[in-house]
Amino acid sequence: MKVKVYTGFLLLALLSCNTIEKRTEALKAIDWSNKEVNISETDSLTYGKSYLSVYSQIYSYTENTALDLTATVSIRNTSDAEPIYLLKAAYFDTQGNEIHSYVNHPIALEKMETLEIVIAELDKKGGTGANFIFEWGKKEATATPLFEAVMISTYGQQGLSFTTQGKRIE
Repeated sequence: MKVKVYTGFLLLALLSCNTIEKRTEALKAIDWSNKEVNISETDSLTYGKSYLSVYSQIYSYTENTALDLTATVSIRNTSDAEPIYLLKAAYFDTQGNEIHSYVNHPIALEKMETLEIVIAELDKKGGTGANFIFEWGKKEATATPLFEAVMISTYGQQGLSFTTQGKRIE
């Protein structure tokens, strides 16, 4: 009799929970082929490189317990007059190994355009020290692109979120 009561209580508790089903299938590749451009040496562009830290995991309680996070990487053209060009968007893990390259051919971001890369919560390859390197080009008077990441996770009734901002390194 007790087993039936506990089973019924457990079933009722599970049905009343408002949970989000976590999907486990592989993410589709980002198709930016319609944004590809050819850049010639006569385009007179200024080139730069930016670093962005991204956390696919963070430690909780101790270094033996990690929480998995979803990261949204935002690539923003802050110019309201000119396009910018993204030449490289490479994702690295904590040990510095390249996990994935998102740009294989230069792409243009039109004025005020934003592109996004989502690192799924289930994707733990980056670890606690994941990061991106972006290489870009712009006309001299054009604003420098902005690179940001928003990391988020929810566990039951608790939520966690924070942001990071890219830093120009060249």
